[in-house]
Amino acid sequence: MNRINKLFAEKKNNILSIYYTAGFPGLGDTLEIAAALESAGADMLEIGFPYSDPVADGPVIQASSKQALDHGMNLNLLFSQLKDLRSRINIPILLMGYVNPMLQYGVDNFCKTCAEVGVDGCIVPDLPMVEYEEFYKESFEKYNLSNIFLVTPQTSVERIHKIDALTTGFIYLVSSSATTGKNLQLSQNTDDYFARVAALNLKNPTMIGFGINNKATFDKACHYANGAIIGTAFVKVIAEDKSPARIGAFMEEFTTL
Repeated sequence: MNRINKLFAEKKNNILSIYYTAGFPGLGDTLEIAAALESAGADMLEIGFPYSDPVADGPVIQASSKQALDHGMNLNLLFSQLKDLRSRINIPILLMGYVNPMLQYGVDNFCKTCAEVGVDGCIVPDLPMVEYEEFYKESFEKYNLSNIFLVTPQTSVERIHKIDALTTGFIYLVSSSATTGKNLQLSQNTDDYFARVAALNLKNPTMIGFGINNKATFDKACHYANGAIIGTAFVKVIAEDKSPARIGAFMEEFTTL
């Protein structure tokens, strides 16, 4: 059982995961932001490793990735920064990014290094499920690394069940087919989609992401899933002020009952 599984075993509802980009706003900020988020009540973190063609990301996260890349962020540097991760951070950590940098690094080597620094899982939106199953599943399992699959409103029931069978952490429910940063629409269609997935009685927990930017959207997501993921709204905050006080003030909206 890795830290992701332990979290969901111990906490069933209102799980708060925060996404931010490694090397943003400053190249050396990755661990400091993680520490501030854990202190402010985050249950889990998703650290993005930037890529030059982030097709699933909206303009805010795209801009943060470009700035991080311009400053010199890459996987080698990120893993170097994370070598002290577990001396400072206790909550689950996932890396989120695109498959091309992983392939360049070597997938088995990538998984091995994740395990060495204490990363618990990965979210790779453009990694095809069939390729994961055929070529990379063994490496992920060897290093006790969860691979998180995404489900959208268009995902078939058959594919959702296949994802559920392959999942070892949680299933990421994308709130819409838009890129990150679009506000979650609190509509009947959204309710129907979330309810449809909840009715499948999947064996894995679910987290809802894309468009969660305030307490209302967070609470809506938590009504249907185990928790929610906030990305763009947080990246906007640290673009202006990355201080622990400002991070704490942002988090207070979501952690106050």
